[in-house]
Amino acid sequence: MRVILLGAPGAGKGTVAKLLTDFDGSVQISTGDILRGAVKAGTDLGKKAQGYMERGELVPDSLIMEIMEARLQEPDCKKGFILDGFPRTIPQADALKKLLQKLTLKLDLVVNLDVPKEVVLDRLTTRRTCSNADCQEIYNVKSKPPTADGKCKKCGSKVVQRDDETEEAITKRLLTYNEKTAPLIDYYKKEGFLKTISSTSSQEIVSGITAAIKGE
Repeated sequence: MRVILLGAPGAGKGTVAKLLTDFDGSVQISTGDILRGAVKAGTDLGKKAQGYMERGELVPDSLIMEIMEARLQEPDCKKGFILDGFPRTIPQADALKKLLQKLTLKLDLVVNLDVPKEVVLDRLTTRRTCSNADCQEIYNVKSKPPTADGKCKKCGSKVVQRDDETEEAITKRLLTYNEKTAPLIDYYKKEGFLKTISSTSSQEIVSGITAAIKGE
């Protein structure tokens, strides 16, 4: 399958993407992952991206698209891919459309995960992340707690609340999402790819996506 997942921060895109990879072997791709991967691999594109990241600047769309082009041509993408939280803006969507045409790849579906704001706030303010950069396991103090002394169950490192997951920071992120990313819903509706799923259950969302791809 070739799917784009849209949705506010905390809508569950990452969880749904992981479940979809189990369904048919498609790979999960997020811009954060491919940027970190390119930097770690020390590619020319990675070195360029690292410069922006170290300066605390946004990596330009043109460079993100170059890295995305390289990623989509890697062998594991032949089975399909799930774009987790990309594109984020209309210009990125336009650039992605041109890139897919260039690579003769066709999208199957764009899924908008419609989750109430109060659910998003609850999920993100209770989320904790392993501080080990090589682990980054995600926990939730309610549904998937770390150890009693706040350590990662996988690697034993300290588990922390990210700065961008306080209530104030999340509210700002949601405003940014509504301003810049939400317009993509109309964009893909006009393109004829959009399916909106209103559910807080990742399993229900996955079932809806797989049924839509099968044409059920």
